[in-house]
Amino acid sequence: MSKTKWRSVDGIVLLNKPIGLSSNQALQRVRRLYRAEKAGHTGALDPLATGMLPLCLGEATKFSQFLLDADKRYITCIQLGKRTTTGDREGEILSDEAIPTLTDAQLELVLDCFRGEIEQIPPMYSALKHEGKPLYEYARQGIVIERKRRRVTIANLTLLSRTEDTLTLDIQCTKGTYIRTIGEDIGEALGCGAHLHSLHRVSTAGYSPDGMLSLEEFERIAEQGETELDTYLMTMDTAVEHLNRVELLAEDTREMLFGRSVSNLTSFDDGSLVRLYDHNTQRFLGLGVLKDTIIRPHRLVNTSELANN
Repeated sequence: MSKTKWRSVDGIVLLNKPIGLSSNQALQRVRRLYRAEKAGHTGALDPLATGMLPLCLGEATKFSQFLLDADKRYITCIQLGKRTTTGDREGEILSDEAIPTLTDAQLELVLDCFRGEIEQIPPMYSALKHEGKPLYEYARQGIVIERKRRRVTIANLTLLSRTEDTLTLDIQCTKGTYIRTIGEDIGEALGCGAHLHSLHRVSTAGYSPDGMLSLEEFERIAEQGETELDTYLMTMDTAVEHLNRVELLAEDTREMLFGRSVSNLTSFDDGSLVRLYDHNTQRFLGLGVLKDTIIRPHRLVNTSELANN
């Protein structure tokens, strides 16, 4: 990659990550197509998982944390009756137990225990770090690290379909939720154990799945040239659309771009973050924070050419 002639390109693209690649491997494939100087993904998906992986290029990386913190939606298939070392189908089978016969009503009572605010213990096979190392590195050595329980919110959990030994669920949840753990915990609640058979992320932060492109689609578009490829970039402010919008007049725009505070003429809550735009050009400037009667710069995009005009 050192021989690639990188370029400055800013924006967000939605990758439909394929099975078998890590999130970073998929990111680097798309980054090379765009020749982007900077790039980052917004919430890792395991190689087993597929689906929406927002990729931030250039200045958009400054706002990737908002997508990391956003709610997400998944479609998952849980295999009942078998526990595995990793909690998914890639692990070794630890137990094989009979699956109880349940009516739909009985199953709903169990699933209802996993709706709303719940507690989880992060799995050992996860990227969560302990003393600078991912937990999965300890797990591969047979070392178990004590993990703290964490509270997450399951805004929606819907049973889409079921067979004698599988459940297909639609799950909408807050950041930090381990779907693999939900699958295992449901299996424990049913008394037979379970593991994750498949996982597909449908959406992140409300981005529509209709906007996702596969790696193959990105590669075909790249063959038409970077101009065509760039048409699929979404503006970086889509990552922070949930924040209130403030437009600055020309003088305040210049002050903000030089890192200076400006007068706050809004009625938004003190201490809140706001999206900042130049009133004349409607260009996104970055984020400011409201403090008393002023707006202080919080995270600005590189707009030096505007500041020098």
